[in-house]
Amino acid sequence: MATIDGPEITQLLKAWGRGDQTALERLTPLVYDRLRRLASHYVRRDRAGQTLQRTALVHEAYVRLIEGAGADWQDRAHFFAVAAQVMRRILVDAARARHAQKRGGHIARVESSELDVDAIAAPGSDRAFELCALDDALSSLAKLDPRRVQVIELRFFGGLTVEETAEVLKVSPQTVMRDWKTARTWLARELRQA
Repeated sequence: MATIDGPEITQLLKAWGRGDQTALERLTPLVYDRLRRLASHYVRRDRAGQTLQRTALVHEAYVRLIEGAGADWQDRAHFFAVAAQVMRRILVDAARARHAQKRGGHIARVESSELDVDAIAAPGSDRAFELCALDDALSSLAKLDPRRVQVIELRFFGGLTVEETAEVLKVSPQTVMRDWKTARTWLARELRQA
């Protein structure tokens, strides 16, 4: 499987961080296309009109990322990890607004006995409600185990494969799978107790 992208992205990110606008011009098509692929994972199964369209999500994420022009990008892995966090925030903010509008302004916890991260994106789910509850649970998990939250962010919100997630986090694919399974179990238990 191909890596997230070649070392050129890291070099361009560092040059851009130093203020080189030509680096940003060369970087834009490389990361924008990748962000579109990441966003595709999340929105491809969504019903029409239910959430942000892929292009709008990518555009908003990209704008937020380039507004952080002074960021000290360590490498492409750092960039895509931040991109996944930005996408999570955009999606959760949109879900909170949609759910508040639909439910009269308040957010309740998930009452199901088990969380299926993959099913949140399934047609027919109350996605806004579930995304808000998932975000709350992830915030709690981050206090206990930040890497497992990163695995969920990268795989679920960022759409990265196990191998890509391992590359970003600099761990083995087996560690990613172990963290993925443990985090999902913890999240399901947390949401049941709410």
